Amino acid sequence: MMNTLRLQFRFLVPLVLTLVAAAYLALPLLDSVTLRWFSRDLTLRGALVTNTLSDSLAAALQEGGDLRLQGLFIRAVQDERLVAVGLCKLNGELLQRSAAYPMDLGCAHARELFAEVVPKLPLAGGMVHVGVHPVMVEGSHQADLVLLHDLSFVERRSQDTQKYLIAFMAALGVIIALITVVVAQLSWRGWVSGARALLRGEGLVTPLLNQRELAPLAADFRERLRDLEDAYRRSLDREDHWDPERLRALLRSQLRGDELIVVSNREPYIHEKGDGGVVCKRPASGLVTAVEPVMRACSGTWIAHGSGGADRQVVDRQDRVMVPPGSDEYTLRRIWLTPEEEQGYYYGFANEGLWPLCHVAHVRPVFRESDWEAYRRVNERFADAVVAEARSEDPVVLVQDYHFALLPALIRKRLPRATILTFWHIPWPNPESFGICPWRNELLEGLLGSTIIGFHTRFHCKNFMETVDRNLEARIEVEHSTITSNKQTTLVESYPISIAWPDEAERAAWPSVADCRSAVRSRLGLPADHKLAVGVDRFDYTKGILERIHAVERMLEKHPDWVGRFSLLQVAAPSRSELDEYKLFQQRIRQVTERVNTRFGRPGCLAVYLLAEHHEHAAVNELYRAADVCVVTSLHDGMNLVCKEFIAARDDEQGVLLLSRFAGAAAELTEALIVNPYHVEESADALLKAITMPAPEQRERMGNLRITVRDYNVFRWAGRMLADAARWRLRERIEARMQRPSHD
Repeated sequence: MMNTLRLQFRFLVPLVLTLVAAAYLALPLLDSVTLRWFSRDLTLRGALVTNTLSDSLAAALQEGGDLRLQGLFIRAVQDERLVAVGLCKLNGELLQRSAAYPMDLGCAHARELFAEVVPKLPLAGGMVHVGVHPVMVEGSHQADLVLLHDLSFVERRSQDTQKYLIAFMAALGVIIALITVVVAQLSWRGWVSGARALLRGEGLVTPLLNQRELAPLAADFRERLRDLEDAYRRSLDREDHWDPERLRALLRSQLRGDELIVVSNREPYIHEKGDGGVVCKRPASGLVTAVEPVMRACSGTWIAHGSGGADRQVVDRQDRVMVPPGSDEYTLRRIWLTPEEEQGYYYGFANEGLWPLCHVAHVRPVFRESDWEAYRRVNERFADAVVAEARSEDPVVLVQDYHFALLPALIRKRLPRATILTFWHIPWPNPESFGICPWRNELLEGLLGSTIIGFHTRFHCKNFMETVDRNLEARIEVEHSTITSNKQTTLVESYPISIAWPDEAERAAWPSVADCRSAVRSRLGLPADHKLAVGVDRFDYTKGILERIHAVERMLEKHPDWVGRFSLLQVAAPSRSELDEYKLFQQRIRQVTERVNTRFGRPGCLAVYLLAEHHEHAAVNELYRAADVCVVTSLHDGMNLVCKEFIAARDDEQGVLLLSRFAGAAAELTEALIVNPYHVEESADALLKAITMPAPEQRERMGNLRITVRDYNVFRWAGRMLADAARWRLRERIEARMQRPSHD
């Protein structure tokens, strides 16, 4: 103990001496500042004295009375600080002076001294302040009054200040020394533990921040780290040009050696039996459109439900197959579901329950106990697959969409160190709407097993956080967009999804716009100048297909001159046809299409062409390039990538996008014609504006839209999520070190 005290005092004595030395070094500066302050005060005082004597001096000058001036000066110098007084003519002649006024101080010299920053003059009794002030008579400058003030009081006050400063610094040093000794004694055991931990290779910062008395420092450190993360994330938003190479570079630099696992219900490639054998197709899915290019850039494993008729024929013994065919860039692991499981989990709970619950599309959600049990079992099956495919204890897992709300917590339980990114591709409803679900708490707890939960828009993030606040006991930090529940902190962030911008080689393989227009119109039997609007959707009641057809009908009613000169080509890929709501919806669309064509169809020309079949990407791209207008009238949508695909296809910078305000893309694509699809008149008028828009305006709008989609592409979407994941992993590792118990 005595050795410890001796060591501490060896440190504390120099500290006190340093503070005292600092006080001595500061004294000259303090003296200089004090002298300037007093000099300014004396100058002001001299001006006041001159103003007081001005009338008397003016009368004496007019009368020419030297004795009267001498009497005034004698009375003036009775002030203890005023040493001497002199009166100078304007030509520099000293007219009168008091007894103590220096003989060698002429008027010109006095004026030179007064012009200095600190006008002072040494006399036998010490330093004096020189002040030269004009004597004004009826607004006329008649003479100058020279006042010499004693400065010795300044030196006396400066000496007093020095004593006080030195005493204060010495006392401060002693107080700091005493506090340091007390803290050192209280923390000595912790410091020893820290040194031992350092020798064991556990790091120095961790054991120090574990000490109870330094807990506030640890909390502040975590807060600053979180602020830095927020600032870095905002700066990342301003960066441009994301592409596969940049995404790979990010993985190499920030997630080096970490494996990537994607989980989704829809698989990126489906194998079907064809006439010539097994045929591989890409399904019509916005999720696949977005995520598949990311997997090709990052490799890894994609776990999905194997739904193709020939899927089992191409997998190995572990149900894996390399995709894409011919390039083998990543692994597809397929999960097999029984018809009963698919009916309950997919068609039942996911698409009769969660899908209408999250979409404001006026379809009542249906929740059955049997569907919920199937949903829970399938989520557990996928969790088993993730654990089986993981080659490490902390993989990066991307959970996709509403089919797997329970999966993050299930993975977290099995792989507590995993970084789990859940992206919710559909809207998140308000708390009141979500409260309809009987298992709302279980779904929220499952999602909060995620490290990061992503939505398309900030509005959906806000809805989710309010829903958690309404239903669970959790700490929500809105400023940092985090939710802490069951000792697990989850970042809730918006990541607007997009598409992969086509490269030069891909664009070079496209047929020209003129060839596409000619081919499409030839197949439909339409003339070359026929205006064509195109809609590309799944056959789903949330896509606004019915409202779109009503808008076409109303536009032709209001403008009959366009009958026979305009058509809507609607591609509607069959989807979930086993569900009654979808069957009834498809029947309704066909009935309305027939009615509109009966009213406005002409021989060889229909008002609405309904193609209820799946189209490959190349065929859809041809329609985009052939169309004059692309119509996206979603009633409620997470993002809707059709509009971005249309923009990417229009390298001629022509064509008009008519976009629903209820699609997430409307927040980004402001140069589109934004409409309320429920307002038929507004949609009909916008449709007319689109088909009559001049080419220069089309070029300006489309040019801006293309810049937006090119810069905010799918690699930027994935890059932001993965960069956040990398920073979160680093933060969790630091906090884990900080929370590790120390050993004496």
